[in-house]
Amino acid sequence: MKVVGFNGSPRRVGNTASSITAVFTELEKAGIETEMVHVGKERVQGCIACMVCAKKQDETCALKDDPVNEWVQKIKKADGILLGSPVYFAGVAGTMKSFLDRAFFVSTVNGSLFRHKVGAAVAAVRRSGGLPTINGLNHYINYAEMIMPSSNYWNVAHGLMPGEIEQDEEGVQIMEVLGRNMAWVMKLVEHGKEAVPAPAPVRKTLTNFIR
Repeated sequence: MKVVGFNGSPRRVGNTASSITAVFTELEKAGIETEMVHVGKERVQGCIACMVCAKKQDETCALKDDPVNEWVQKIKKADGILLGSPVYFAGVAGTMKSFLDRAFFVSTVNGSLFRHKVGAAVAAVRRSGGLPTINGLNHYINYAEMIMPSSNYWNVAHGLMPGEIEQDEEGVQIMEVLGRNMAWVMKLVEHGKEAVPAPAPVRKTLTNFIR
C-alpha cells in the first residue's frame, strides 16, 4: 500500500512538510510506502472552466504546462493521500487550491477516480486560521467519496519558522495519531474489499437553484 502526500507550501522543508513527515513516520512503521510531492514550488494555474476534461474523458486537464495531470495519476494509483497546506489568510494556499480544484474536478467527471481511497489533511499555522484551512482541504476529500481517518484533535500544528512545529508537542502528537489511524483504516479497507463489496457508484444528480 502507498500514501502520496502533497506539500502545498512554497517551502520544501518547512512546517507543512514536517507535519506530513510526522504522519508518514507512523505510516511507514505500519509497512505503508510514502511519497511526498512538493506542490507549492510549482506554477499551477487555476481551473479555467473549459470543461474539456469532461468532454474528452481521458483523465486529464486541458492545461498541460504544469504537473497536475501527473499528480492526478499519482492519486489514482495510490491507496491513500495526505493533503498539507500552510495557512494563507485563514485558508488554503493558492497554488495548492489551484491544484486541488483541477485534480478533483478531473476525478469527478472521469468516473470518480479517487472514490473510496483513504484521505486526510493537515495544516501548519503561525497562530490562527488552521481550522478553516483544514475544512477547506477536507471539502475535496468528502466530495470525492473518500474515507477520512481522524486524530485526537484537529489536524493543525503550530509554528512560524521551519522546524518550530517540533516544539508544539500536542501538534506533533496529533500528526502521529493521525498516521496510526490512517494506517489502520487503510488496512481495514484493503482486507475488507472481498468480504464487503463496495456500493456501486451513482451518476451525480445536478440541480440549479435558478429557474
